[in-house]
Amino acid sequence: MGAYQQLRKAFEEAGNEPDAADFYYGEMEMRRHDRSRPRAERRLLWLYWLVSGYGLRASRALSWLVAAMGVTLLAMMLLGLPNDSPDPQTTGTYSAGTVKAVTKTPDPSLTLPWRKRLTVDRAEKGALVVVNSVVFRSSGQNLTLPGTVIEMASRIGEPVLLGLAALAVRSRVKR
Repeated sequence: MGAYQQLRKAFEEAGNEPDAADFYYGEMEMRRHDRSRPRAERRLLWLYWLVSGYGLRASRALSWLVAAMGVTLLAMMLLGLPNDSPDPQTTGTYSAGTVKAVTKTPDPSLTLPWRKRLTVDRAEKGALVVVNSVVFRSSGQNLTLPGTVIEMASRIGEPVLLGLAALAVRSRVKR
């Protein structure tokens, strides 16, 4: 591993970024396979390799991003989107020149049979949630409790994959 690290540094100092990246990849592979390293570190390196090729493979990170978005969309359609948008009910009273209005919005519920959850309309709503989650935004969509959890998880995981893809593209352009 030390040889890869020294060669990488030498190539970086010489301004030869493409070959330095090859030695970085080799250095990371040696670290990943080194049995003297803690198991947790090796597993983290394995995950980093699997997801983005150590930040050098944009296609791998983008493939994982598209797959994650697909899984999120399917989960939203099956578990996250309510039957329909909750209809707020406003009631009010008027007494002695004062109006008091109270608006209650029922909790979103999902009671549709499984076969009716996969529709084009629900796919469009789910796609809005998925695209917004990639850029850390809340969709503003009413979601069931599982849908809220799915959206929060995707708002963490999917931007990480996008960032790894951007890192890989940056390293290619930098060369």
